Amino acid sequence: MAQSRKATLTAYLFLAPAIALLLVFSFWPVGFGSYIAFTQYNLIEAPQWVGLDNFRELFGDELFLISLKNSALYLIVVPAIQVLAILLAVLVNNQLPGIKFFRAAYYLPVVTTVSVVGIIWNFMYNEDGALNAILRWLHMIDDPVGFLTDDRIALFAVMFVTIWRGLGWYMVLYLAGLQAISQDVYEAATLDGANAWQKFWRITVPLLLPTILLCSVMSVLAAVKAFEEVQIMTQGGPFQSTYTALYYAYEFGIKSLNFGRALAASLVMSGVCVVLAWLNFRYLQPKNP
Repeated sequence: MAQSRKATLTAYLFLAPAIALLLVFSFWPVGFGSYIAFTQYNLIEAPQWVGLDNFRELFGDELFLISLKNSALYLIVVPAIQVLAILLAVLVNNQLPGIKFFRAAYYLPVVTTVSVVGIIWNFMYNEDGALNAILRWLHMIDDPVGFLTDDRIALFAVMFVTIWRGLGWYMVLYLAGLQAISQDVYEAATLDGANAWQKFWRITVPLLLPTILLCSVMSVLAAVKAFEEVQIMTQGGPFQSTYTALYYAYEFGIKSLNFGRALAASLVMSGVCVVLAWLNFRYLQPKNP
């Protein structure tokens, strides 16, 4: 018994530094931020407890409702990026000459800095930019398209950049999942007369479910917390059409110093993230045979 207690104490001593870091840098900020959501706080004066007032103002604010709608629309990115990443991973999983170059090329947007992404896509989307020039050359348009200035399509243009940036990251995860599947399974299916589609749908997809679950949770949370693309490309415009919930929190917190309202918005979105993550685990988790 004494030996067991000594082993347990030793384990806790080894864990203590990590637990202390978690308490200071994760749990305390979450707890303090949750408290601030119920106060009026502007960094200068001490927090004043206001109960649920911030949440009442939040749901009475049309801009927050627009932000929620845009964040919900942003979830369109999730199935699009997952399907494309799986197809891309299947493609680059083949042993072809120069395949490593293509893998690196697809991953390049992941390591590109946000500022560079902003410069590239602002040029691409500009009315005098490359995309409009290509569309004119193909005789698909007469007048330039305002990808970032038309409030009907600006959010979708920003979402496309999110897909472009994240595709390589998810492709690498799916590639690792594909390479963990034994080739014996495919060979047995071939002997049974399965075609390429049957092998993909009945072998690859089921055996990739753990990776699909991981990637889906990560991409759902990333979509709900979309911020960087909005910040560098549209700043919420035009006509607030690209406001997302996290950008709303940024505007009220960092720019307006209304930390109570900003953290109330963040707390609402944290709840949304928890629900969406639970739904992913509920419906995508592989069933035990």
